[in-house]
Amino acid sequence: MENTCRLYTDLAWLWPMWGDAADEYAHYGRHVAGLIEQHAARPAATLLDIGCGGGKNVFTLKERFSVTGVDLSPAMLAQARQLNPESTFVRGDMRTFRLGTTFDAVLMDDAISYMTCLADFAAAFRTASVHLNPGGVLIATPDVMVETFQQNRTIVTPATRAGSRDELDVVFVENLYDPDPRTNSTKRRPVSHPRAWPPSD
Repeated sequence: MENTCRLYTDLAWLWPMWGDAADEYAHYGRHVAGLIEQHAARPAATLLDIGCGGGKNVFTLKERFSVTGVDLSPAMLAQARQLNPESTFVRGDMRTFRLGTTFDAVLMDDAISYMTCLADFAAAFRTASVHLNPGGVLIATPDVMVETFQQNRTIVTPATRAGSRDELDVVFVENLYDPDPRTNSTKRRPVSHPRAWPPSD
């Protein structure tokens, strides 16, 4: 897990082209904020975003909460800091990091899908629980679940032109694939594998 995939390292510059933070990502951020306000036992002021990536969800969530983001990729954290300079971002593995503080709400978005065995999945949720205040809310939204997974489902998304490199046309191709869909869902979970084209040299 420490060796993050290329999409979060040398290809991380592509992320600003994939979905606008103020538009495409805003609906999800408002949905999360609404769930927190609905289910929290007390007013929520602080939020921990585990697997925050480039900070596009933070862009909307920071309107209602003081947000701290955690991610494994330094390149993605750099993007998150640039997009959200008023928020705090820390490098860490969602299975093991400890910040020594707690929050009114914790969000684990699609990054939870990278936990492909029960031990890692449980460790990530244990990390979330350690950082949650009593009466707080934990929201986890994997891209796919057993009930919604479709083997070899492919999604093609053209890049937005804003922020793109002039000499490139970029198309994002995402394929959802489980190498052994017969296994029990507690042993293996479908994982989304985004790919970018053209590949870097």
